[in-house]
Amino acid sequence: MTLPSLLLVSHGTASPTGQRAVAGLVAAVAERLPGFTVQLAHVDVQQPDVERSLAFLSHSPVVVVPALLSAGYHVHVDLERETRPRADVVLADSMGPDGRLAEVLDARLDQAGFRDEDDEVVLAVAGSSDERANEDCRAMAAMLSHRLGRNVTVGFLSAAEPRLDEAIERASRDGRRVIVSTYLLAPGYFHDLTVRLAGGAPVAAPLLGDDAPAFGLVDLVIDRFEAAWSTLAGVITPRDLR
Repeated sequence: MTLPSLLLVSHGTASPTGQRAVAGLVAAVAERLPGFTVQLAHVDVQQPDVERSLAFLSHSPVVVVPALLSAGYHVHVDLERETRPRADVVLADSMGPDGRLAEVLDARLDQAGFRDEDDEVVLAVAGSSDERANEDCRAMAAMLSHRLGRNVTVGFLSAAEPRLDEAIERASRDGRRVIVSTYLLAPGYFHDLTVRLAGGAPVAAPLLGDDAPAFGLVDLVIDRFEAAWSTLAGVITPRDLR
């Protein structure tokens, strides 16, 4: 019986703040999984990439957990391609949509000064040329809407419509204040773009930041890890060790 390694795969960012935030998530996951190897790889911008990381982890089975909020091109094409050659590598589901993400988004809105009775909420999402990823984001908006008990609209930062600035304009036509919920994993290019397109509207922080990762985010990564590996036989999972 062999302990699997967990390879958490983020998009990657040039932002030092974003890099520290994602590294903090990896550290928190590793702390919850004593005895398991937990490593970080990236699909773009940063090194190590997935191919190099899988080669480094050739001594053990590997569960690749996408630290990506929706299942688009990077999951269905890039990660499928990278994981296919090895029978002892399994690809987990992406992080979203999931109710635990809605919980963190709710907390970030509160930190940004959300006034439940007054504010219109627009969910800023990266956007993708893969419509499956955009549908995941719309599903996340529906989850957040249910949690808040009010309408949440989606504004895309690239590749899809409506653009964030257009969504904010529509939401504010009746004179109500708009607050932007940021459906991004960590600070970086897209968060900076969110602030620019918001036109002065309050913008909540991304899911990860300078503070400790929310318990729900760590729990979500571990659940994706366990669920993926439970589909294969002959390997000890964290659940077996509890």
